Amino acid sequence: MVGCERSGGTCFFSFHVFFPNQCKRVEQGPEKDGLALLLPTRSLYYSSHKTTESDPNKYGSCCLCSPSLIRICPPISLPCSSLFGRGGFSFETSGAMKVTVVSRSGREIIKGGIELKDSATVSDLQDAIHARTKKYHPSRQRLTLPMPPRTQGKPVVLNPKKRLAEYCDGDASSLTVVFKDLGMQVSYSTLFFWEYLGPLIIYPIFYYFPVYKYFGYEGERVTHPVQTYAMYYWCFHYFKRIMETFFVHRFSHATSPLSNVFRNCAYYWTFGTYIAYYVNHPLYTPVSDLQMKIGFGFGLICQVLNFYCHILLRNLRSTDGSGGYQIPRGFLFNIVTCANYTTEIHQWLGFNIAMQTVAGYVFLVVAALIMTNWALAKHRRLKKIFDGKEGRPKYPRRWVILPPFL
Repeated sequence: MVGCERSGGTCFFSFHVFFPNQCKRVEQGPEKDGLALLLPTRSLYYSSHKTTESDPNKYGSCCLCSPSLIRICPPISLPCSSLFGRGGFSFETSGAMKVTVVSRSGREIIKGGIELKDSATVSDLQDAIHARTKKYHPSRQRLTLPMPPRTQGKPVVLNPKKRLAEYCDGDASSLTVVFKDLGMQVSYSTLFFWEYLGPLIIYPIFYYFPVYKYFGYEGERVTHPVQTYAMYYWCFHYFKRIMETFFVHRFSHATSPLSNVFRNCAYYWTFGTYIAYYVNHPLYTPVSDLQMKIGFGFGLICQVLNFYCHILLRNLRSTDGSGGYQIPRGFLFNIVTCANYTTEIHQWLGFNIAMQTVAGYVFLVVAALIMTNWALAKHRRLKKIFDGKEGRPKYPRRWVILPPFL
């Protein structure tokens, strides 16, 4: 409630103000010295003018809309001339939003819901859920909009950077979201570091140490030059991967489920042991020098090309990983959708040409099948996003991963 009194030619305003614990300064007229009390109302505007002896009745005007009063404070009396100056006085306000958080079965996760400002983002909601539950860190939360009954398709996943109001349908004062616990999470850099560290350590053990006596071999071991080059090639590859993880790659998702660490480590560490055992075995028969040079030469070229492909992909994504999908362009990406997978497969082909082991070719086939599946999914996704409709660019015709076959 605002009242006005005149005393000695000066107009005084008395405030019975209802406000939360926030005040902030806002721009007020040309002098920019107004004081704003932040009220939880939809709109509140106040304008006034300095009064003088010659103009004693100019008391100003007040408009209060949709009040939502929080707390009553004692009256405050301030002179208009010191409070308002020559310009207008404005109160900036924000409304409240109630968010109901339910599980996929419809059970309410947070009893009574969560009260947030209507300017709150999805990230603010995730922080509020974490504060209420303590267990569910934002990284393990997946929030979606409820699916209408008998509706096909995937639910809309809430973007942490967007405002909650953007997902409201009609009533901006309430919203229902569906919560899913993604389980314990780790960063992608942590995931990649551990899966690549295993092969980097395991392989040299078979090269440098007499481990084969524990497998029943008692004879003298002779190390061939090709085995030494293979060890250097192998270690260079996985050292390169670890460096790319920390200094090159930009990930579209901040975290990955903890279970992926065990799955990926089992894959890389097992194959690393399998290949290292046979390549460094005392009974290994080396290939010709020409075949070795062709294999390692081709493989090293592909490793360099693979690194350049990763640089191009890095430049497509913003520093925070939120750049969205873009059409990869430049270098091999002009003819192949997933040129990074293409060069990855070919660098292992070069390794196997030089080493000629069954274990190495098994790894090559399995890795190629996995990357082909990833490439097909990415190719379909890019073609769907860039369909040439409604002003969107059309995805150009390209090979997927292995020209001229796929």
